[in-house]
Amino acid sequence: MTPNRDDIQKASRRLEGRVVYSSVQAMVTDQSQTATLKLESTQRSGSFKARGAMNAMLSTRIGSEGVVAASGGNHGAAVAWAARELGHTANIFVPELISPSKLDKLEEYGANIHLGGREYHEAFAAAQTFKQHHDCTELHAYDQNEVVAGAGTIAIEIDAQVPDATTIFVSCGGGGLAAGLAIWWGTSKRLVVVETEGTQAWAKARKAGRPVDVEVTGIAADSLGARRIGNIGWLALTSCEAESSIVTDEQVAAAQQELMDQHGVVAEPAAAASFAGFKSVALAQNEKCVLVICGANST
Repeated sequence: MTPNRDDIQKASRRLEGRVVYSSVQAMVTDQSQTATLKLESTQRSGSFKARGAMNAMLSTRIGSEGVVAASGGNHGAAVAWAARELGHTANIFVPELISPSKLDKLEEYGANIHLGGREYHEAFAAAQTFKQHHDCTELHAYDQNEVVAGAGTIAIEIDAQVPDATTIFVSCGGGGLAAGLAIWWGTSKRLVVVETEGTQAWAKARKAGRPVDVEVTGIAADSLGARRIGNIGWLALTSCEAESSIVTDEQVAAAQQELMDQHGVVAEPAAAASFAGFKSVALAQNEKCVLVICGANST
């Protein structure tokens, strides 16, 4: 069972005053392309993940030993931030490839940090083992209804801020953010899901007709490093006929630099991927594009 629009509406009310109602910024590129940036890079804990983490904690029983989560960085930071705000202990399992800045953020928020293998899936397995021996509530990074519903509240804000938007570009790891947008809009908007060559969980699932395991490498692996699209993401993205765009690490690095130099926007590689996808996908003249800049926790 996946969350629905009503769940996202409830999450929006629940989160009011607790997370940032992130701003939008009009943009014109060197190629005279126009779009609007949705700056979740300014969100609490540095990424959109704060929405899902806080919504989950406000709508779920929290164990006596707090919460446990596996994360390449952003989800962990969001869980640690929300736990600190609400007075809970956060046990965060991270992979070895976590960026130093994201590790610093976990320490800043007072999380109990556990190293759990080289990649996200190993950290996730370690978190599952920990959970079996402790009274902790698990917060999944992307495949949990409350987390996805929280992410989906971005769509409500975009509707208010850019009411004529027709096309949304969003980066994808395990698919939680893309799923939230897909659930809210269905087929009413063109949803372009952007991944790098080294993080193709959605693209390869779409090609195979089912979720499949993928190898994870490259510039955005710490954020988009899910080895398999989540069940919620798979169902939501297939039902709304989401598209797939694959960009190179070089395109992401160039997009990240352009966002900073030309638009004053700090974006981590995963967030810059949506901009790289926008620059590489064919668009009709009348399309009104919104790019979700999902985080600013750079390496």
